Amino acid sequence: MKFSIITIFPGFFSSPLKYGILSRAIEEGKIQVEIYNLRDFASDLHRSVDDRPFGGGSGMIMKIEPIWKALSAIKTSDSRAILLSAAGKLFTQEKAKELSGQKHIILICGRYEGVDERVAENLVDDEISVGDYVLSGGEPAALIVMDTVTRLVPGVIREESTKIESFSSGLLEYPQYTRPRDFRGMVVPEVLFSGDHGKIEKWRKRKALEKTVKNRPDLVRKRRNHGVDKGS
Repeated sequence: MKFSIITIFPGFFSSPLKYGILSRAIEEGKIQVEIYNLRDFASDLHRSVDDRPFGGGSGMIMKIEPIWKALSAIKTSDSRAILLSAAGKLFTQEKAKELSGQKHIILICGRYEGVDERVAENLVDDEISVGDYVLSGGEPAALIVMDTVTRLVPGVIREESTKIESFSSGLLEYPQYTRPRDFRGMVVPEVLFSGDHGKIEKWRKRKALEKTVKNRPDLVRKRRNHGVDKGS
């Protein structure tokens, strides 16, 4: 899989790509990452990529022309172009699984007050938001998308590890513990030492549901609306 990132801050990605799963996946040839400076596709002497909004308003808007030129140079028939924007559809684990099957993902990092709407309407395949909050730019969002998708690329991590993680079943992951068994009176639940795998599995499912009800009740409502927990 190849990621192409279009940004006005190419240096932002220098350090993060040297660590963790992304670094290992690059070293092992599981993914490729290309960084493109959007200013290289600007047409004026000052390499401008933004301008004032029509109709008035605060801030500056990223122009369509440099983005169009960048996509014209990068995009192929195998590409999936994505605009990272607070106004996009919410990025989910389900979306990450879908994207993990792509050969080439182009991530366009928004900046300033926003991006000319014609980019979302005409130039990209998806407009994605990584959460219900506003970032100063799409660069952190691009790292989130790359990391989440890369973990699901075959061979990057063990497949069984991704099946028990939060959101994979529509619930948060069950509680996990390791040594010491007793730390200052905070003890690990006895059931985990029972050796009864059926009982442990039942406990984990119950605890996953309890944790989700506590921290993300919206996920429980979503499951019930889809009939997952009805009758349980």
